[in-house]
Amino acid sequence: MTKLDILFEPYTINGLTMPNRVAMAPMTRTMSPDGVPSDEVAAYYARRVTGGCGLIITEATPIEHDAAVDARAVPVFYGESSLSGWKKVCDAVHAAGGKIMPQLWHMGMMRRQDKAYLPEVESVGPSGLTKPGKKKGAVLTTAEIDRIIAAYASSAKASKDLGFDGVELHGAHGYLIDQFLWDGTNERPDRFGGDLVQRATFLIEIIKAVRAAVGPDYPVLLRMSQWKQQDFEVKLAPTPQELETLLTPIVEAGIDMLHCSTRRFWEPEFEGSDLNLAGWAKKLTGIPTMSVGSVGLQADFITSMTDSEMADTHLDELGERMARGEFDMIAVGRALLANPDWPNKIRNGQFTDLKPYTKEVLASLA
Repeated sequence: MTKLDILFEPYTINGLTMPNRVAMAPMTRTMSPDGVPSDEVAAYYARRVTGGCGLIITEATPIEHDAAVDARAVPVFYGESSLSGWKKVCDAVHAAGGKIMPQLWHMGMMRRQDKAYLPEVESVGPSGLTKPGKKKGAVLTTAEIDRIIAAYASSAKASKDLGFDGVELHGAHGYLIDQFLWDGTNERPDRFGGDLVQRATFLIEIIKAVRAAVGPDYPVLLRMSQWKQQDFEVKLAPTPQELETLLTPIVEAGIDMLHCSTRRFWEPEFEGSDLNLAGWAKKLTGIPTMSVGSVGLQADFITSMTDSEMADTHLDELGERMARGEFDMIAVGRALLANPDWPNKIRNGQFTDLKPYTKEVLASLA
């Protein structure tokens, strides 16, 4: 037995059993012309399954809304052509023995309107703010909010119809759902604004609509974070008590697992405890959690956009945290871009065979 054996034990979420506890983290690739995932994309994901990943969470894939995304090469999750492409991806992952979930996404005010393939469409958000005091887009009307909620439900239903094993909602990193949660970008005077719980109304209604569309026995995950790309240090909930206040109604709405994004999984979330965000989320809600953040890397999510080296410095700690039940699964990102067989190499102790992550690997679907 080694400290990392826990990573390779089966795990079950809402009736879905995965062969191990290692997930591929969602990573935007912009390599799907006209929003349609190709055979190359299908092979890219399948390679990570044969390399040892038990669960694939796809790159963020936009729901049906003109202002959801800026790059046309991002694979969308609606429309006959794109869904046919996603069906091939799903089938390829299943044929390799893995499980797969799409991550549903809307960029909100982080959409670059001036660089978008539909520049005439204004970017939208809860208050038209990209960050506190910086207004660059339109304020969503309640009618438009309702349409976006319905689009999330429609894409979730499509994921089930196509044979995907579950669905994840992207509620992190300063994108649309997170913009509603953050008081720095949500100044609404209606029911979608106000205190922390009131600002969660948009997300809660999305979860309820998704759950109604897919039924009770289909896994629904939420990716969340405290940090935003607009402000790495900000916290939605500065204390455990506030985090519990936020998460309780979100979980009650129908979430099966919280996928908690931090820049470094080994860092504590609050003073006075070693628990990271996923650890606190599990402790406060009682539901399963997945952690993520610089697994297998020396550099974090931001600084590793330049060259970085692989490191096993924190891998023993990862195994120890999982063994004591702090969180239940771990998502691996950039290490899997450089090493499609990262889980297998970790399982076999082949640490010296791991290739370093470099920014060049982003240029291909190897």
